[in-house]
Amino acid sequence: MGSDCLFCRIAAGEIPATIVRETDTTLAFRDIDPKAPVHVLVIPKEHYADVAALGRADPALAGELLAAAAVVAEDEGLLGDGYRLMFNTGAYGGQEVFHVHAHVLGGAPLGPMLCR
Repeated sequence: MGSDCLFCRIAAGEIPATIVRETDTTLAFRDIDPKAPVHVLVIPKEHYADVAALGRADPALAGELLAAAAVVAEDEGLLGDGYRLMFNTGAYGGQEVFHVHAHVLGGAPLGPMLCR
């Protein structure tokens, strides 16, 4: 992806982030505007616009992303009380950065899935 993708730039080390986990293919870092006591974003280092594109193009990498998110949840102490793993896809889904990313959210009751 070009230099205009925020998460590609974070993965390349051009923009600082608070990294909590890194593998050869994934990167996990704290959200700068957290919506829960624990709010970590997990991305593939390779650019895919959304989770559907990733799943179609590289199912193995999609699995690595899920595995990384599970390790983050464990490392952050979320397994006992639970956590939410969320992918926003497209404008109606609330996606703001068009580089696939999983939100690992927890540390307090999160409430309903959708607010009405």
